[in-house]
Amino acid sequence: MKIVDVSAFYAPEGGGVKTYVEQKIRALAARGHELVVVAPSDRDAIEPRGPGCRIVHLASPTMPLDRRYRYFAEAGPVHAVLDAERPDFVEASSPWRTASIVAGWQGAAPRALVMHADPLAAYAYRWFGPIAERATIDRHFQWFWNHLRRNARRFDRVICANHGFAARLSAGGVAHVATVPLGIDAGIFSPVHRDEALRADLLARCGLGPDARLLLGIGRHSPEKRWPMVIDACQRASLKRPIGLVLVGGGRDSARIRRHIGGNPHVHLLAPVRDRMLLARLMASADALIHGCEAETYGLAAAEAAASGLPLIVPAEGGAADLLLAGQGERYRPASSRSAAAAIDRLFARDIVGLHAATRAAAGRIATIDDHFDRLIADYTGLSTTARIVA
Repeated sequence: MKIVDVSAFYAPEGGGVKTYVEQKIRALAARGHELVVVAPSDRDAIEPRGPGCRIVHLASPTMPLDRRYRYFAEAGPVHAVLDAERPDFVEASSPWRTASIVAGWQGAAPRALVMHADPLAAYAYRWFGPIAERATIDRHFQWFWNHLRRNARRFDRVICANHGFAARLSAGGVAHVATVPLGIDAGIFSPVHRDEALRADLLARCGLGPDARLLLGIGRHSPEKRWPMVIDACQRASLKRPIGLVLVGGGRDSARIRRHIGGNPHVHLLAPVRDRMLLARLMASADALIHGCEAETYGLAAAEAAASGLPLIVPAEGGAADLLLAGQGERYRPASSRSAAAAIDRLFARDIVGLHAATRAAAGRIATIDDHFDRLIADYTGLSTTARIVA
């Protein structure tokens, strides 16, 4: 199968989408498929990327608000690539202009809109949620819902990575929605990497002894991750028992987070950990992972933590909520430090030895990224053998 991925958010300094595209290039090449990624760039160029795979760079203007990224200003160059490549299947990896460009292509190949982001949850619901009901927010963002519904009718599949997001889109009248969860890198994260000496060292960095509880938070320092809320929740929960919080990450909000921590000695910041095996040791050596973001489409850090045998404390919405098995962690009301603190307290009031035994026994259930691509390709193969769905 030849797949063309029109990927607006693939960029040299990009984050999750770039990582996903790199994984997809390796996975599809290993399975004998051909992948062509069409990406906005500072120049027109073709970059070979192994057997049957390449990146077609199209000269494009920069995003006004984030100059790491560019956008497809015109449909013509993208359509010309699609015409020349004659793909068996086409993906659009952004719900914005890219979706309209791919939907408007006159080729016969089936196509999917891959929702790598949840714009309403990441922005509208987060900004206006404290002052308005979600139904009210949706009414004021009907322009986005109309755009999404209109384009979805021209796609054969709208791919989401978690069931809650998929259900919300379907309830909003978006057609052809399917849930295809992502996955973690195979062979890295496991309970066998637990290191009690590392755990003791991390607690010492939080000014606490080994009898305290150790919470781990992992993710970039940006507003939607809600680290100040997580810090407040841990501080509230620590009134009942000693709790250390280690936050691993970095980003534009780092200074704000340091100010929020203030003089609290029980919160320790670690820079992003690029060494995957060291990250696996960190994951396995904590007592639980706490997650603050309800807008993620999957929740990779939560998946890696679950694969490491950790209980999860997660918002009741978003990708991380899908990863929590009954009895193996706690959910809390999104954006509420009081609710998150109560969830921390409930978790640590339980038999921690029995809880860890259960989460370690279930660690192998977490799907890998290879599982994801196998399922995705199987779905695309089925769609490519049927007539196009065009409303």
